[in-house]
Amino acid sequence: MASDKYSRAGVNIDKGNQAVEKIRDMVRRLGVNEIGKFSGFFPLQQKLEHPVLVSSADGVGTKLKVAFMADRHDTVGQDLVNHCVDDILVYGADPLFFLDYIATGKVEPDTISSIVSGMLEGCVENGFVLLGGETAEMPGFYKENEYDVAGFIVGLVDRGRILDGSNIRKGDLLIGLPSTGLHTNGYSLARHILFEQEGLSVNSPIPGAGATVGDELLKVHRSYLKPVRPLIEEGYVKGMAHITGGGFIDNIPRILPDTLGARVEQVWPIPPVFRFLVEKGEVSLEERFRVFNMGIGMVLIIAPDMLSRVESSLKASAEPFYLIGQVLPHEGGARIRIQ
Repeated sequence: MASDKYSRAGVNIDKGNQAVEKIRDMVRRLGVNEIGKFSGFFPLQQKLEHPVLVSSADGVGTKLKVAFMADRHDTVGQDLVNHCVDDILVYGADPLFFLDYIATGKVEPDTISSIVSGMLEGCVENGFVLLGGETAEMPGFYKENEYDVAGFIVGLVDRGRILDGSNIRKGDLLIGLPSTGLHTNGYSLARHILFEQEGLSVNSPIPGAGATVGDELLKVHRSYLKPVRPLIEEGYVKGMAHITGGGFIDNIPRILPDTLGARVEQVWPIPPVFRFLVEKGEVSLEERFRVFNMGIGMVLIIAPDMLSRVESSLKASAEPFYLIGQVLPHEGGARIRIQ
């Protein structure tokens, strides 16, 4: 039994244990890993000439507010996993394991298990393990029925195969891979436009989108590991940019040498949710490509003579793609020009 005084102070140890047990049952059914110990162990079996561990940590941001409004918690865990996968994928790393952190004012075992079920789905989809995590009950710190989540991923790459963008040259091409929606960025502006300015609810339809606001905003942030891994293995890619917070404007330059910029041509179909947000919010061209991904979640940079091979590989993976731009010399002003 939980301490009566501790329970009155707001922390229910029994409910925390119930949440862990629910998670452990899910993990056992999937045969992924044992949960509930003090630490997780991972044997390094990969044989690389110069192995380098690659890590990243992230959250889901204010997308969680939409999950609270919709009372739906099975997608944000998968968002978290896939976002972290994409962050290390840009350097050519294969994910090894994932850790999570969930903090809430009051542990609700069903909510926690729903969040973790999404994480497990993401881990299984991407072929690695949920090694462990932490659920913290912090009364008085969060609003009722609210929580925060964070994820931590570790991957592996051979030092000689790290995609650092150093061999990107003038004339190289930008290939855009589509997003499933907003992914996990731009939600503060999107929520302002949809809920505050337009007065919509999570059950309101978005014109032209064929989905409600809640369904559209809770679409899972996709992983690009499966279609991109073959390109990396074949050496077709010089660099990649995950289009998250900062959009095209801030993320593409992170992989370019200092002397280079890029021209991005808006040749792909803009999803209805972005058209609605841009129109109703009167969002300028520069801001929309800095705040939102505008329908492109990953950008690959390749040499022109690799285009046919990249196209063949992506078609074999049934992955849609668009030739969206070219690398150019940077001669002052904005490094990314949107046309």
